[in-house]
Amino acid sequence: MKVAVVGATGMVGEVMLQVLKERNFPVTELIPVASEKSVGKEVEFNGKKYKVVGLQTAVDMKADVALFSAGGETSLAWAPKFAAAGTTVIDNSSAWRMDETKKLVVPEINADILTKEDKIIPNANCSTIQLVMALAPLHKKYKIKRIIVSTYQSITGTGVKGVQQLENEYAGIKGEMAYKYQIHRNAIPQCDVFEENDYTKEEMKLVRETQKILNDKTIGVTATAVRIPVVGGHSEAVNVEFYNDFDVNEVRSILHNSPGITVQDNLDTFTYPMPFYAEGKDDVFVGRIRRDGSQPNTLNLWIVADNLRKGAATNTVQIAEYLVAQNLV
Repeated sequence: MKVAVVGATGMVGEVMLQVLKERNFPVTELIPVASEKSVGKEVEFNGKKYKVVGLQTAVDMKADVALFSAGGETSLAWAPKFAAAGTTVIDNSSAWRMDETKKLVVPEINADILTKEDKIIPNANCSTIQLVMALAPLHKKYKIKRIIVSTYQSITGTGVKGVQQLENEYAGIKGEMAYKYQIHRNAIPQCDVFEENDYTKEEMKLVRETQKILNDKTIGVTATAVRIPVVGGHSEAVNVEFYNDFDVNEVRSILHNSPGITVQDNLDTFTYPMPFYAEGKDDVFVGRIRRDGSQPNTLNLWIVADNLRKGAATNTVQIAEYLVAQNLV
């Protein structure tokens, strides 16, 4: 496979290269792509060095698959050009997610909806992916009525600038601010910009993308997204109301038997998911599984995942793996 990685020198792009290598994706030729200022730099992959090229050069090289992680504007402008050249694009930005002509895929849930005609495939938002990974098997069994989710999101979701701000603040250095306020010893109840309804874009992604991936617009979703000074991954406190009642032990069993999920839920040993543990891993970790005693058919969960891996790079590569396995590219 001739594989282009667009945004290869960025934080997610670097993790994509790492995941491609770890999962032994059949890369016969790598095309690392970045902005003009990075053209000519070298990227190492599987013991070989590859020169970074610009976008038009990459289009002309006609890759089989292009993994995009270079921001929404780049995706809107260039994904159609790659697709027109016969390349299947898997895009990690928010540019195409809610386009009605595009399929929003988390492979463990709905990869089977993909066909050869799907030349631009959006990757869901990081916080949405870990949420639906845990909820999809429960929705199938009990049918979800409403979800209340509060996120505690890693600074790595903002990219290098967020990490740099926290490191500067740790060291007492004044530098460029990724956020409006200090993040060190703080929690900022704003991820992304505010929309007209007073919710942030990140919060509305959780609403819209969850309904699209679970293919059910009747599910009520409300979200509060908070940025915290953590590196390892995003955490979510989730309260989910079902139409049908459940047994908590059965819920644990369903999650335990769901691919890509690790249940960490033993209060006797103080075992529960944490970003510290999730960092560098591909699974979604679920714990603090308990019934909500305030109303019927309602469950509380704590969900944690590395947002750079399953929330971005790994999910993208898994989509590519599915396409290869099904001869769709």
